[in-house]
Amino acid sequence: MKLLLRCCLSLLGLPIFAHAAELTVDLGHGVITYRTEMLLQRRDVRTISVADDVAFHRTMQYRAVPLAALLKGLDASDHLQFVAGDGFAAEIPAALILNRHGSEAWLAIEDPAKPWPALSKHRDSAGPFYIVWTQPQAAQVNPEQWPYQLAAIHRLSDVAERFPAIVPDRALAADSLVQRGFVVFQRTCFACHTLNGEGDAKLGPDLNLPHNPTEYLRADLLRAFIRDPQSLRRWPQAKMQGFDAQALSDADLDAVLAYLRHMAERKTGH
Repeated sequence: MKLLLRCCLSLLGLPIFAHAAELTVDLGHGVITYRTEMLLQRRDVRTISVADDVAFHRTMQYRAVPLAALLKGLDASDHLQFVAGDGFAAEIPAALILNRHGSEAWLAIEDPAKPWPALSKHRDSAGPFYIVWTQPQAAQVNPEQWPYQLAAIHRLSDVAERFPAIVPDRALAADSLVQRGFVVFQRTCFACHTLNGEGDAKLGPDLNLPHNPTEYLRADLLRAFIRDPQSLRRWPQAKMQGFDAQALSDADLDAVLAYLRHMAERKTGH
């Protein structure tokens, strides 16, 4: 029966999608499932060019749909989580997706008949779905806000509300270095790591239990590791990518280290 269907589609000149993938979107008013073939046949699908792509480190072309078009009813105050198949969980405020600065988020769709190249010889494909940005500098989009191997998008409450054990001392001033570091931590480290046993990411180890990296690494070595993990320990299979000065400024690096040192004194009983 399947063979007959494929033959009929071929005769009619219609595309055949093998191993089509699914993306689920839950904004709190019912789960919507998007399949590869459905997305590639939408009227708003476009071929876009992405310069200096975060995953491939070169200019890439994709068949893509404007992300906002798939998130109907999204409000600027909403908070979204993008969950990847490898355990990466990016936290992205809706305000960034709805920004008016010129940066535009797109859902890039991998056509099974024309698969994307491998990320590297040690890493898997970025498909089936990948959030990419055009003009990302305009809204200061962070590299961690380009989730690939995407499987689901959820609207959730704020990170601090969901995970109170990662929140620094609330008595600290809002403009303190530690509070700034907490903000930086959420958009960078928290996409791969948990802290005090809390968080949804499954890609990297907990950053406070049993020991915080500020407790066992000299400050200069920890800074070097964050900039280039291979500078501390060469491991070809390592998944952590370094944060250069464009992705993480020296001031933001100082802030996130201040946050980690602060949280080393706030371990939970997990």
